[in-house]
Amino acid sequence: IIVIGLAFYATSQVIPVFIGLFMALVFTSILQPMVNLFARIMPRYPATFLALLTTIGAIAGLVTYVVASVTSQWNSLASQFSDGLDTIMDFLEHGPLHLTQQQVYHQLQVWLRQGQHYLQSNAPSLASEVVSNASAVLTVLALALFVTIFFLASGGKMWRWFLNELPATMRESTHRAAGAGWYTFAGYARGTVLVALTDAVMAGVFLQLVGIPLAAPLAVLVFIGAFIPIIGAPLAMLVAMVVALASGGFVTMIVVGVGVAGIGQIEGHILQPMIMGRQVSLHPVVVIIGVALGTYAAGLL
Repeated sequence: IIVIGLAFYATSQVIPVFIGLFMALVFTSILQPMVNLFARIMPRYPATFLALLTTIGAIAGLVTYVVASVTSQWNSLASQFSDGLDTIMDFLEHGPLHLTQQQVYHQLQVWLRQGQHYLQSNAPSLASEVVSNASAVLTVLALALFVTIFFLASGGKMWRWFLNELPATMRESTHRAAGAGWYTFAGYARGTVLVALTDAVMAGVFLQLVGIPLAAPLAVLVFIGAFIPIIGAPLAMLVAMVVALASGGFVTMIVVGVGVAGIGQIEGHILQPMIMGRQVSLHPVVVIIGVALGTYAAGLL
């Protein structure tokens, strides 16, 4: 307990460095199969850079597709959202809440004034905090990318050097333990990406069939939400339901909510046991309890 406590204390003193190294390990575990594939026909370093460029190109292509889809549907979306806002206002006025338009507009104006007052009162501190946070994020990402390149290109040599620094009697057991740990860590990271990708594809197809605008961006949001424990999936579902309400009405919102929740059930009862159970040999209940404990004890990150 003392050793584990000291390890946590030491980590808490260098959190940005720890986050950068952790991200590097995640990137390494995800990109390692691609680098190994490219390394069959070229040296390791060119294979590493080719894998990174391929991944960056895929992400850029995805972002371009989302932007293009939003741009191409913008005129029809503006009309649909205008009608949808009228639908929402009608629901608020004649639904169970019985709110008049004057009450809604008054509350919105109150929130707007409160937001303006908060920004005016805290503008200097907010600006400095944004700048410092942006600098810290860029530093962490740069560290993660730099370390990822060397982990992918020469990680084996680095590990052998580390083993050679240990007493000879400890090398074999340390290598076996670290190998098992890396297999589990990499399996969880790859499994999470695979589950998130499957969720996004199913959500995109479902939203397209229902006729919801912005199906592709919403599918990307579902993909991102799968990486955020506890709140990611509900937040993605809430945004999809709001878009459905604004574009198709209350019934469409219910259909989208039920459909996205059904996709979550498929993930929890089929995908997670199939993928995570095979990768990390842990029951999904153990995984979600571990993630929940970590989230509540150490924060969302």
